[in-house]
Amino acid sequence: MGDRNAERRPAGELEAGVLAALWAADGPLSPGQVQEIVGGSLARTTVTTILSRLYEKGTVTRSRSGRGFAYTPTEDASGLTARRMHAELAKDEDREAVLSRFVSQLSTEDERLLRALLDGEGDAP
Repeated sequence: MGDRNAERRPAGELEAGVLAALWAADGPLSPGQVQEIVGGSLARTTVTTILSRLYEKGTVTRSRSGRGFAYTPTEDASGLTARRMHAELAKDEDREAVLSRFVSQLSTEDERLLRALLDGEGDAP
């Protein structure tokens, strides 16, 4: 049986652990395989619920595997972070203010990198 304290962690932390397992895999994983990778501290039903929520958010895809599903992430960690940043930006009507504050808080190195990317000099996909 799983550790009840593990299942009381914030949903974002649980999702991050499940996503990390999927990103490390060579292919689709079943909920049982994900449970083994995350150390078995979560009940299989909890892992299945987390995977279902990630599927509903479009963060993972799923395909039939036996009587259940196997899950694959739709993008890598960087892609997911970028999608979250876009979602946060879309929540505010004053995009200029949000972007201005974001840029004003960048480190010198991040500002240099962003400038290079905007000028087409970076290695962004």
